[in-house]
Amino acid sequence: MSSCSAAFVAWTVTRISEPRPSRCFVSLRLFLIVFDRLGAVARAVYAVLEVSMAHQVETMAYVGTTPWHGLGSKLSRHQPLEVWQHEAGMNWHIEESPVRFLSDSAAHLGSIHTFPEQKVLYRSDTKAPLSVVSQRYKVVQPFDVLEFYRDLTEYAGFELETAGVLKGGRKFWALARTGQASVLKGNDLVNGYLLLATSCDGTLSTVATPTTVRVVCNNTLAIAVDGAAESIKVPHNTEFNAKAVKRQLGISVAQWDDFMYRMKHLSQRKVNTGEALGYFLRVICDTEQDVEDRRELSQHRALQKVQDLYAGKGRGSQLVSAQDTAWGLLNAVTEYVDHEKRARSVDHRLDSAWFGQGATLKQKALDHALELIA
Repeated sequence: MSSCSAAFVAWTVTRISEPRPSRCFVSLRLFLIVFDRLGAVARAVYAVLEVSMAHQVETMAYVGTTPWHGLGSKLSRHQPLEVWQHEAGMNWHIEESPVRFLSDSAAHLGSIHTFPEQKVLYRSDTKAPLSVVSQRYKVVQPFDVLEFYRDLTEYAGFELETAGVLKGGRKFWALARTGQASVLKGNDLVNGYLLLATSCDGTLSTVATPTTVRVVCNNTLAIAVDGAAESIKVPHNTEFNAKAVKRQLGISVAQWDDFMYRMKHLSQRKVNTGEALGYFLRVICDTEQDVEDRRELSQHRALQKVQDLYAGKGRGSQLVSAQDTAWGLLNAVTEYVDHEKRARSVDHRLDSAWFGQGATLKQKALDHALELIA
C-alpha cells in the first residue's frame, strides 16, 4: 500500500469515529470503496505472484541439450546421484505430522484436537504443506526416485538425462536413457528411456514407464504393446520395492523391439487426405463425421493445429518417415500435446503430457494409428 493510500484510509477511519452522524455514512462508504479497491489490487498482486511462483516451483536438472521448456540446471554427464539430488531440487524429504484442528466458540478460544485417521505431509526444508493423506499412505521420498537408477546407471548402461520437481514438491520424477535406439527411414532417430515418477498428494501412484523420445522434436510417447502402456504402477497403500518393479519391467530388449517394429510399420503406411482427416477427427474431436463449418466441432482449434503440424509445420514432419504416413499423424498429436497445447505453466504442461489428459490423448492417438496397420 502506498503512503498516500495509507494516509487516506487513516483519515477515513478518523472521520468515521467523529460524532457526525450525517457524515458517518458517507465516510463509511468511502472507506468500503477504498478497501474494495485495495482488495482488488491485492488480488491482482497475488495473481502475479502466483504466476511467478508457478515457474519457481519447477526445479529441474538435465544433461545434454537444453530441454524444450528451457528450464533447469545443466550438468555434465555421469554425475553422481548426490549432485543430481541437489541440482534437481530433490535435496529434501517428506515429513509427517498428525492432523490437528481447533474447536472454538464465540466466547473464547477452543481446544486443540487430533484427527487420528489422517496425517499432513510437508517439506523438510521449507515446511510447506504438501497434502493431507490417510495413515495408510506410504511415502516415497524424492531421493528414492533417484536411487532407483543407481544400479541401472552403474551396471546396465543407463544414463540420467533429466530429473525434477513439479507443483511445489507434490510430484517428482527422473528420466534415464536406456541405451536403446532405433532409426526410421530418413534418419528419424528414436531413443528409449525409462521414466519413474511419483506424487505425495494422491494424484499419482509411483509409476515406472518405458518411454520413447523422437530426437528431431523431443516428442515423448509411452511404450505400449497390445493397446496397453507397459508401465508398472505401485499404489501408495503398499511399500515401493524398487527391485520388484525392475523385475516386473524386465527392462527387456524384446519389449522395445516389438514396439519399434510397429512404429516402423507406421512410418511405411502411407495415408491419403481423407484418412488423415478421419484420424484427427476421431482422436481430437471424438467424431467420425466432418461438418461444413468446423467451428461447430468441439476442439476445432486443436484440430486445425494438428493438421498444420502434420502438413509441414511440425518439427520432423517433412522427414520421409513422417510425410503422408501414419507415423506423421501420430507425431502431429504428440507434438501438439508436448509443445503446443495451451497450459497454465510449464509444469502444468509437463504434468499433463506425462501423467494427465495429455498422456491419455497420446495413448488414444497411438491406438488409432495402430488401427491403420492392423
